[in-house]
Amino acid sequence: MLDYLLTDDIILRALKEDMPMGDITTESTVAEDETSFARLIAKEDMVIAGLEVFCRVFILLDPNTYIERYADDGDKVNAGTIIMKLSGNSRAMLKAERTALNLLQRMSGIATATRKFADILEGTKTKIVDTRKTVPGLRYLDKMAVRMGGGTNHRFSLSDGVLIKDNHIRASGGITAAVKKARARIPHTVKIEVETESLEQVKEALSAGADIIMLDNMTPEAMEEAVLFINGRALTEASGNIAADNLAIVAKTGVDLISSGSLTHSVKAADISLRFE
Repeated sequence: MLDYLLTDDIILRALKEDMPMGDITTESTVAEDETSFARLIAKEDMVIAGLEVFCRVFILLDPNTYIERYADDGDKVNAGTIIMKLSGNSRAMLKAERTALNLLQRMSGIATATRKFADILEGTKTKIVDTRKTVPGLRYLDKMAVRMGGGTNHRFSLSDGVLIKDNHIRASGGITAAVKKARARIPHTVKIEVETESLEQVKEALSAGADIIMLDNMTPEAMEEAVLFINGRALTEASGNIAADNLAIVAKTGVDLISSGSLTHSVKAADISLRFE
């Protein structure tokens, strides 16, 4: 379910950025009471994501906008598919167009990339998860798009869980010390994940009581050895240089999770157009 408080904040900031003192082109050329009709069209095959967000942009500028949807978030659509029809005040629709498309195209790009990964992992026990490598200010929408594409969310923020990475290990005096310090401070409901780069570190993290062990930039052979050693005593997460062409190989090591920053940090926006009739 869409969190309207978060979503509206994102949209309103984007609209203010796009027209800080109004839209001089639209206000100069289009009458105040003009009405327009438009079609939202997929220009390539994709997983559509963010339709509610897209609609919300128009509703915030014109609550009387009429919207007729032909697809749902998470649906696969083909190039040429009419996804939606809209009608409403022309000025409002023109002002909403770019912001709405920017958000929809990004979210659909993320969902499409995620679905590709999820399809590769289908039939295995391994789940694809995202990271915090999101566009500042858009994390809520980026992570929503991952779910719509069939993926799973990692922690949402630094406040959600303990993830002891290489720099934490160096700064705190080692894996054992870091885990001990974290365990003494956090409530029992919070899990601790430790990033490891070798089997030696894996053994130390497990001995220290880590709940999740990240196998970072390890070879498939090293990951498989680590998974066998851990033997279900902690969740395992593979990370580092994950791509579609090595995803199946990594999954065969038996890891529980595979995290990939590429789902959000460098995704290609989907090609979608809004055509006025």
